[in-house]
Amino acid sequence: MIAQTLSDKELIANYIAGDESNLQILIQRYKRKVFSYIFFIVKEKNLADDIFQDTFIKVINTLKAGNYNEEGKFLPWVSRIAHNLIIDHFRKARKIPYIDNGYDYDAYDLVKVYDECVETKLVVEQIHCDIKRLVEYLPDEQKEVLKMRHYSEMSFKEIAEQTGVSINTALGRMRYALINLRKLIKENDVIVSI
Repeated sequence: MIAQTLSDKELIANYIAGDESNLQILIQRYKRKVFSYIFFIVKEKNLADDIFQDTFIKVINTLKAGNYNEEGKFLPWVSRIAHNLIIDHFRKARKIPYIDNGYDYDAYDLVKVYDECVETKLVVEQIHCDIKRLVEYLPDEQKEVLKMRHYSEMSFKEIAEQTGVSINTALGRMRYALINLRKLIKENDVIVSI
């Protein structure tokens, strides 16, 4: 059978079994889509090239480690890796301080003003998505109070009335929800600031 006609699953299995050419076929198959996705967001060819290469280095490392389990979903998996690397890039870029070493400068030059650019929105959306995912791991009572407070913007009195508990119990559940959420954030290495 000609390798180009094999499914993603078959190509991956062959690559893991030691046939390196199968990975090249996968890369060729999805190169345009993955690169276009990256370039659409970062809008800089050299940066897109770097992130594209990092994406496939991560793909190779994951496949070689035997940690790939997204059968039949290779392109979405690779796109998610690229997306996460884009997010990581913009998070790191935001942490780099801006310093003007010129002699002729105004104090206002040292203040960087970020407008709501695509990168910032993307990072914020990812942070919200990560937090919402982690909230689902909280015990039901804590999750309920946290959602009522933050998503429904209910007061603790309203939460207590709706759940049939005292205000102190509602406050306690919220306290434990936040403590447990902080632990989950730390355990899952979720970055919650840009």
